[in-house]
Amino acid sequence: MDIGAHAIDPPVLLAPMAGVTDKPFRVLCKRLGAGLCASEMTTADPRLRSTRKTRLRLDHEGEPAPIAVQIAGADPAMLAAAARHAVDHGAQIIDINMGCPAKKVCRAWAGSALLRDEPLVARILEGVVAAVAVPVTLKIRTGWSAAQNNAVAVARIAEAAGIAAIAVHGRTREQRYSGVAEYQTIRCVKAAVNLPVIANGDIDSPAKAAEVLAQTGADAVMVGRAAQGRPWIFREIAHHLATGSLLPPPAPPEVEAILLEHLEALYLFYGEPQGVRIARKHLAWYCADHLGSEDFRARVNRAETAATQQTLVREHFATLAGRHAA
Repeated sequence: MDIGAHAIDPPVLLAPMAGVTDKPFRVLCKRLGAGLCASEMTTADPRLRSTRKTRLRLDHEGEPAPIAVQIAGADPAMLAAAARHAVDHGAQIIDINMGCPAKKVCRAWAGSALLRDEPLVARILEGVVAAVAVPVTLKIRTGWSAAQNNAVAVARIAEAAGIAAIAVHGRTREQRYSGVAEYQTIRCVKAAVNLPVIANGDIDSPAKAAEVLAQTGADAVMVGRAAQGRPWIFREIAHHLATGSLLPPPAPPEVEAILLEHLEALYLFYGEPQGVRIARKHLAWYCADHLGSEDFRARVNRAETAATQQTLVREHFATLAGRHAA
């Protein structure tokens, strides 16, 4: 799949997720097979550009290309300026968030709330596309609610505005993350437009990725929550799509090495105190299915230093490796 001049290979993308898809996680997912990883949602409000959080979200030094930055807001001029600012800081693809279901985002008429105002959608997309010389993509849901399923109409607006690709999460905003994703709407979007379509929602295995591509006719899949604590899912999906076969799951020593690499990147990127705090949720995700994970999480969440966290990880995986060998 191509987004502008960028070949996205394999066509397996990491979904932008606030508080998750920071630079350490993006770099790791790209190394493990993701074709594209967009940044966490970055606000278009210029008053927040000087905050440490925003500065870190625009730090792409050493990140493999193509670099995609997701922006969010409701004001066309602000979003156009935010896109220019992101490009000035290294963005090679701009993604516009019209899919976030969070209350605080929707209250500001950003995220998926924008789907309720199609004329505003058109003004935003036209303004951002005109503002930058890089490809602009769009992330949406199927609509605000089951009664307001307008993904096809929004996709046609996007195509007319010059959007380079559209990702569709197979849920309405009303559903948030409940129930199961539906893919018929994504299939209708693909049939209605000529731009690349990316299917998103409940893609948690190589088999599910292949099934969703077959059901929707989409050009690529986007993985979100299933990548938390399992960044190797990208190479698993890419291998299955290319060969039809399944890779064996990584053995405990490889998972340990990946996790320690991730932790080291977090400490380096955020500094030790913040990196240790942020690492806790990732540690819980990586070890959620492990025997003894509850005790491990309780101990690792009390750790205040990087060295303690790393020691606990090594001890935990030494136990797992012994059980695996047995």
